[in-house]
Amino acid sequence: MTNISISKLHEFKDHPYKVLDNDEMNSLIESIQQQGIMTPLIVRPLEGKADEYEIISGHRRFRAAQKAGLAEVPAFIRPVSRDEAAIMLVDSNLHREHILPSEKAFAYKMKMEALSHQGKTCGQVGHKSREDVSDTDSGRQVQRYIRLTYLIPELLDMMDEDKIAFSVGVEISYLPQDIQRDLLEIMDLEDCTPSYSQAYRLHKAFNSCSLTHEGLVTVMSEEKANQKEKVSFLADDLRQFFPKSYTPKDMQKAILNLVQREYSRSHRQRDAR
Repeated sequence: MTNISISKLHEFKDHPYKVLDNDEMNSLIESIQQQGIMTPLIVRPLEGKADEYEIISGHRRFRAAQKAGLAEVPAFIRPVSRDEAAIMLVDSNLHREHILPSEKAFAYKMKMEALSHQGKTCGQVGHKSREDVSDTDSGRQVQRYIRLTYLIPELLDMMDEDKIAFSVGVEISYLPQDIQRDLLEIMDLEDCTPSYSQAYRLHKAFNSCSLTHEGLVTVMSEEKANQKEKVSFLADDLRQFFPKSYTPKDMQKAILNLVQREYSRSHRQRDAR
């Protein structure tokens, strides 16, 4: 382990994990200002550049250290290839408690490509498969996650925001980007999202070369019972108002109780007038 100047460090090109400037980042900055970086970064020497390094693990700590005004950070230097580093990067983050669908999708794609490169280098073309990518997800599930990388950014963001179900995103990913954009426009106009049945039918119609813009509108104009006057919240937006032990169902129950009490109170005041 050694201390490395922040100016000599570079983010891993196209790494799949988002580094967000949110409350967790602010807490990390405060912790680093008070205690320093407790867990060293893992980096690798950049080819063709003296004393310059690419971050394998620790992108959030790196960002927080920059914001905290540190001049250098502790790091372990690993002289590994780009493909070896990609595999290390993916594996070091997959254990996180909160990982977005888009992060997992591009992480699996990156690792799959790195494993394929390694296989070709060793003369083992086709030896590595989707089964080698994850210890927790099946090869089939890995393939489904990688399909999400074919979604346009706007639809992928909706998946991350839990506005589109995983299975729906997989089906939509088979549509060309121009049709995905038409779909997104219809979703905005109709204020709706596709169900799995709708997404499956759109995918099937495209495969049979029978999907038209009019057909897209017709399918998406169908009324779905679960989207009638639906009000929803992201759990993360509500988390600050409830004990950490509360589940989403606990929060829903508490909100309904609060609304009921407020409704009863307002009616009592109205009747008193």
